[in-house]
Amino acid sequence: MNFTKTLLAWYDANARKLPWRENKDPYRVWISEIMLQQTRVAAVIPYYARFMEALPSVRDLAGVSEEILMKLWQGLGYYSRAANLKKAAQVIMEQHGGVFPREVNEILELPGIGPYTAGAVSSIAFSKPEAAVDGNVLRIFSRILMISGDIGSSAVKRGIAAEVQKRVSRERPGDFNQGLMDLGATICLPGKPLCPECPVEKFCAARKCGRQQELPVKTAKKSREIKEYTVLIIESGDRIALEKRPPDGLLKDLWQFPLLEGCVESQYYVEDMMEEKGNPIRSIKEGPCAKHLFSHQEWRMKSYILHMDHIAAGWTWATRLDIQEKYSIPSAFSKYLEYIKNN
Repeated sequence: MNFTKTLLAWYDANARKLPWRENKDPYRVWISEIMLQQTRVAAVIPYYARFMEALPSVRDLAGVSEEILMKLWQGLGYYSRAANLKKAAQVIMEQHGGVFPREVNEILELPGIGPYTAGAVSSIAFSKPEAAVDGNVLRIFSRILMISGDIGSSAVKRGIAAEVQKRVSRERPGDFNQGLMDLGATICLPGKPLCPECPVEKFCAARKCGRQQELPVKTAKKSREIKEYTVLIIESGDRIALEKRPPDGLLKDLWQFPLLEGCVESQYYVEDMMEEKGNPIRSIKEGPCAKHLFSHQEWRMKSYILHMDHIAAGWTWATRLDIQEKYSIPSAFSKYLEYIKNN
């Protein structure tokens, strides 16, 4: 058997059971593919179930409020993905009569959709013979073809995409692409591929030459910029103070606990700052420290727990229950969400 038939035979016997594979509805496929960008499968599954229960159709997504949408997305990160989902749903409603477009060129015109997602949706939902090339597929084919070029370069990506396209099954393109996804997730792993278990080992040039662990070649990422912040957990009975982030930049328009730039080493600085604003503190103590990694930044956070009766203009009070159910607070603050839940 050739590469394509061998991969499909393996997929038939070993396909992962995932909720978005229960049917080939394009909306379900699309939502899953966007969620799976930068996020592990196991982490996505509960979010996907919750999202689909709340917003089961394009129409529901197009009409949802920003607050509800961001609350549903809370914890997945990369919040621009959620904003683009809503924009794309609105385009589908306005320009396609609420019907998800079938042609890959039309899918590519939707906000937030690139070649990989367009290829995945068109092949899985509509059986279009389109390749879906992501990082997993780049890794697999850099080994299959023993490509020594940097898979981060546009030229290498285009070359690999062309090679994958040649091999896409015309009869079962969706299963072919999902087979590659599963192969990359379970066998052709970064660092230490499980070559003896690989169904397409006999087609792998890197394996034959003992170079599978050297590939793919990928330029090291730039080191993350370190940012220091001080988080203020301000309490008044059952209420906690929140502020909204700016309408642009990282985590735009989401809610957070009041945040000061820099690491404030002394609680007296916080007391003086609040006194100057005319909001005296009844008590203050140090809270937990936390760290959060973004793709390009590392946040290091110190915190103080304050009890106050009044808060600064621009901040708002929210009950603990409302914070759990209504406010979209980024996972960067998960340690502080856990704190207020348990205290």
